[in-house]
Amino acid sequence: MFEFVAVILFAIATSITPGPNNIMILSSGLNFGFRRSLPHLWGISLGFPMMLIAVGMGFHAIFELWPWLHSLIQALGIVYLVYLAYRVATAAPTRLDVSTAKPLNFVQAAAFQWVNPKAWVVAVGAISAYTTSNDYFIYQVLLISAIFVFAALGSVGLWLVGGVYLKRWLSNWKAQRLFNWIMALLLLLSIAPVFVEQIRLYFKILFN
Repeated sequence: MFEFVAVILFAIATSITPGPNNIMILSSGLNFGFRRSLPHLWGISLGFPMMLIAVGMGFHAIFELWPWLHSLIQALGIVYLVYLAYRVATAAPTRLDVSTAKPLNFVQAAAFQWVNPKAWVVAVGAISAYTTSNDYFIYQVLLISAIFVFAALGSVGLWLVGGVYLKRWLSNWKAQRLFNWIMALLLLLSIAPVFVEQIRLYFKILFN
């Protein structure tokens, strides 16, 4: 149950923090309105989970050949996520006045996830940190992907619906700093149970 809550926190924190998807949907909402931006929103909300499933299935094949590799990747995933939290907390104020010529459609928004660096970090981090190399691996990947659908719809949708007001608030340097620190803290809290489990396994191996 605790790890399930951790995945939810992780999904919300990574979905709502400023990044290419949120900056673009914010711009789309400001320039084209809610209705015309809906395909863009659904492209993000479904495109990333589909990418996550594809990445997860690839990892599953590898874990069947080398089960020990999962623990190693999980540890590396924790390092990646701590680094991501650091980058979020120390990020300089971001320009929020990006404009686009026309709103992205569903396919364009979904395809964009494969060239989005943040999406790759989050996908690898989620699969490596919140799955186990057992018979339930596929179900875990599907569950994580489903959580990200709702997290993205709510979080990215918040940037779309509240675009103008959120832009005004985050244009303030201190407000954006506070926002980034809160999101970084949520990221760290989300990996706490995985970190504790890694420490437990380390001491188990060390003293056995």
